[in-house]
Formats: sequence, C-alpha cells, structure tokens
Amino acid sequence: MTDPSETEIQTEPPQIRFLRRLVTTLTVVMIGGLVVIISLLVIRLQASDAPLPAEIALPAGAEAEAVTLGRDWIAVVSRDNRILIYDRETGALRQTVQITD
Repeated sequence: MTDPSETEIQTEPPQIRFLRRLVTTLTVVMIGGLVVIISLLVIRLQASDAPLPAEIALPAGAEAEAVTLGRDWIAVVSRDNRILIYDRETGALRQTVQITD
C-alpha cells in the first residue's frame, strides 16, 4: 500500500502562489533600494563643494571647540566664547563674533 501523500498531487492555492511572488518581488525591490541609497550616500559624501585650506591659523590663546563648514566659509567656535569665521578657499579670517553670557 502506498502513502496517500505520495499519490496526491499537492498543488498550492493561487493565493499562496501570489503571496510568495509578492514577497519575493518586495524583497528584491528593498535590496535594490538599499543599494541605491548606500551608493548615493557614498557618492554624495565623497563629493567636495570647495577645497579646504591646508591649515587655519587661530589667534593667540584661542583653542578650537567646534568647527562648522559652510559653502564658502568655515566657522570655528573657540573656548573663549568667540566664533571665528574663515574663508574656505584661502583660510583668511573674515569675521570674529563675540558670544556674551
């Protein structure tokens, strides 16, 4: 006598087949989306808007606490409550802003 499971042809319902294809398609789309996002991030982060100067000379007694990059300027926040704004291409000091308490 043979096993009844061997003699019956097991076919899956159309809904299950549709679901399997849908899950596979969504998985491929998600993987493709992640590859595109990672590629764009790598390309964008490697692109430089303007060259940075080799070095920036801080005034005497100033210690850098934070640095912010703009399109054509670099801002350095010093420990003595000043914001020093430098030209991004030349590194020349443009402006000094005193922060008051």
